[in-house]
Amino acid sequence: MSLAYIPSPSISQFQIGPVTIHIYALCILAGIVAAVWISTLRWKRYGGTFDQIFDITIVAVPCGIVGARLYHIITTPERFFGATGNWVEMFKIWNGGLGIWGGIALGALGAWAWCRDKHYPMALLADAIAPALLVAQAIGRLGNWFNQELYGGPTTLPWGLKIDAAGSAIGAGEQCYDGRTCPTGTLFHPTFLYEMIWNLIGALLIVWIGSKAIKALKAGSLFAIYVMWYTAGRTWIEALRIDYAHTFLGVRINVWVSMAVFVCGAIALVLIMQRGKDPALLAEKLRTVTELETYGEENVKDGTDAPAPASASDAPASAAPGSPVPPDAPAPSADDPTVPTRS
Repeated sequence: MSLAYIPSPSISQFQIGPVTIHIYALCILAGIVAAVWISTLRWKRYGGTFDQIFDITIVAVPCGIVGARLYHIITTPERFFGATGNWVEMFKIWNGGLGIWGGIALGALGAWAWCRDKHYPMALLADAIAPALLVAQAIGRLGNWFNQELYGGPTTLPWGLKIDAAGSAIGAGEQCYDGRTCPTGTLFHPTFLYEMIWNLIGALLIVWIGSKAIKALKAGSLFAIYVMWYTAGRTWIEALRIDYAHTFLGVRINVWVSMAVFVCGAIALVLIMQRGKDPALLAEKLRTVTELETYGEENVKDGTDAPAPASASDAPASAAPGSPVPPDAPAPSADDPTVPTRS
């Protein structure tokens, strides 16, 4: 028996009065909050605002959740429509079952539609959220740890995951999905931890590349790097997992999908670098759109309702003698030496 291991939580949910709180859902929410925060910091550097990111989030997150659930339903239909399936389970997302590919696809589609309507540069948005997505996905993987699900095969490594079979977590019975009988005390590859570390390294790498090669990169290239990094990691991590999954030629479907998306990401990166737009030009466009949203289109055109002068020296000079006095100007004081008096 190994003396060193990673323990598993004994619960995956708790009660507050009549309400059941699923820790998996809390991890997803924490990931979303982190992604919004990081995206906002990066988006503001391009000339955008928090409100713009918040509005995009309101659209993209529901689309992403629906897409992730649809992907899971399509790839595991027997759970919902098979002989022992129950179609009502489609709506119980708190029991797990969100496919990242569907989430990214439909979430990106929702964000693109909103950006197109608001005239935000989608390529800049993609670069801004690239590291934020990896951080969000890393935090979300903690939910798999609490659920005791989606872990890898047996291992004797000192960081092996020990399953709490006596707990109430929904994945406590997932041991040895490949049909083998695992001895009591068997440790498993903590694939949730592998993906967390991989994603966090990727987020730092993207930020570093963006800062070092900012003049050489075209808008959208950082998102292509995100796609390549995530899928490269997902390929080998997915291959370690032993939960039930459909296979093709003996390889899990998600491994095939990861490899295919990696190739698409590499092709996209080449095309973006050849034909993409300069981030500085798109940032200028974003600043213009932001000004229109902030001050109004007509005010930006004619210069009215502009922000107040930064200092007194920027204020307009006093009216020359004989010039009309604004109607809201204060009445001159009798003690004012500039006011002529009758002798």
